[in-house]
Amino acid sequence: MDMLGALDLVVRVVKTGSFTAAARERQLSQAAVARQISQLEDHFGVRLFHRTTRKLSLTDDGEMLFGMAQPLLEGVEAMEGALRQHSASPVGLVRVGVTVVSSRFLALRLPTLLNAHPGLKVELVVGDRLGDMIEDRLDLAMRIGEIKDESLVVRRRGAGVRVAVATPGYIEQNGAPLTPADLVNHPCIVHNIGPDSDVWTFVTPDGRQDFRVSGGFLANDARAVHLAARAGYGIAYLTLVEIFDDLRSGRLVRVLSDFPAPGVPFSLVYPSRRHLAPRTRLVMDFIWEQVRQIQAELALEADEAHS
Repeated sequence: MDMLGALDLVVRVVKTGSFTAAARERQLSQAAVARQISQLEDHFGVRLFHRTTRKLSLTDDGEMLFGMAQPLLEGVEAMEGALRQHSASPVGLVRVGVTVVSSRFLALRLPTLLNAHPGLKVELVVGDRLGDMIEDRLDLAMRIGEIKDESLVVRRRGAGVRVAVATPGYIEQNGAPLTPADLVNHPCIVHNIGPDSDVWTFVTPDGRQDFRVSGGFLANDARAVHLAARAGYGIAYLTLVEIFDDLRSGRLVRVLSDFPAPGVPFSLVYPSRRHLAPRTRLVMDFIWEQVRQIQAELALEADEAHS
């Protein structure tokens, strides 16, 4: 039995005053209306209406049911309206899992998106490890590296780029390394995330090569490495999304531009292809556009440097 449908018919019969009018309003036969209400009476074991050929009225049980059914149906209607709005337009909350490195990059740019869509909310859930997206209630996650969980939908756009950087003041005082091998003569700021964290990889004319670096400052947090670089201590090796705004403003400058670092996969992942909400797709497309823009600017700078 369609419980909500039957309750709706009870309410419509009361408000229209007859089975016939309720049937016409809901585009059903009178017999179909009578059958559903009869099934509802059988289900509860009560009689809902007093009926004669001339008069229709509610029983005491019918009065109680009618009083409880109205707010229930109004709540269902409100729920359907709200969910239809969420499924048709970018409104509501999107929880985005981001790395520590990416959080600052997005935090500086998301206000533009939110100002353009007042009904949208974005919560950044910051952490460098991708856990269970369902358990963490994430709609979307931004990750660098390979994604091995086959249950996730992975949308990949090229590769994340790492660059070696320092402050203009550091370069003025100490000079810039001309080749990766020259890093041995410079204090390097190491992002200590495991074995061989002090090994930096560059593409040289002889192919991909590893170079071991050293320095007095190590941290397991990319933000601390970033701040130490901005303080002028030495050379850092960070992802482009972390230091792009500093490069654009001139607070940091690239070194070893002729020796690019190998890229690492950069992905957005989400739990399911089914019913991807417009708000989630909007945030996803916005992030990709921001990444595309910095990749395009980096490529343009590289072309200008070699022209």
